[in-house]
Amino acid sequence: MMTQTTANSQDCPIGYTQGAPRNSCPLGGSAVNCPIGYAKVLYELHISREAIQKSEDIFAEIPQLRDVFVNPTIREEEKFKVIDQVFPEEIRNFLKVACRHRRMDLIGDIFKAYYKYSDEQNRILNAVLTCAKPPSEVQIERMKAFLCKKYNAVKAYIEIRQDEALLGGFVLRVGNDEYDWSLQGRLNRLEQKLTWR
Repeated sequence: MMTQTTANSQDCPIGYTQGAPRNSCPLGGSAVNCPIGYAKVLYELHISREAIQKSEDIFAEIPQLRDVFVNPTIREEEKFKVIDQVFPEEIRNFLKVACRHRRMDLIGDIFKAYYKYSDEQNRILNAVLTCAKPPSEVQIERMKAFLCKKYNAVKAYIEIRQDEALLGGFVLRVGNDEYDWSLQGRLNRLEQKLTWR
């Protein structure tokens, strides 16, 4: 005969207490800000980035897992067994807490928020470079140096995307900031100046 497993407070890395409603966010707030709260806890638990990446890969390779974890008709202990069998050991307790609080539907958002928060804490910058043709290694290194100095970052990563519509030059985006050194951008600015006269 199978018995329902219960989590105690020491099982919960985010301070879950048994009196809390099972579908409530143990960090407070709504499902909108819950991924950010879980992401911060994931970072503070010092779970390796490799284990998190591996878990993300598992969800991508076996999309049916998500359906299992969000299915209310499947018993919790059965879900926990799946977690124990499939995921890296160091992240299992975290996933069980997310499962217990019915937040596994947000796991993709939690991982995404974790990477962003982790990079912010470690002063790692992520930028997107859109260009008509790929820059040289020297140009990329110069851009990284510019970004690190401008944003006081330790390291910068640049994702390169090609767009021939730019005609020439490039557009560099960092968060909400945009540096438009494209030929198309210059033409647009010139057109605006002429229109305003």
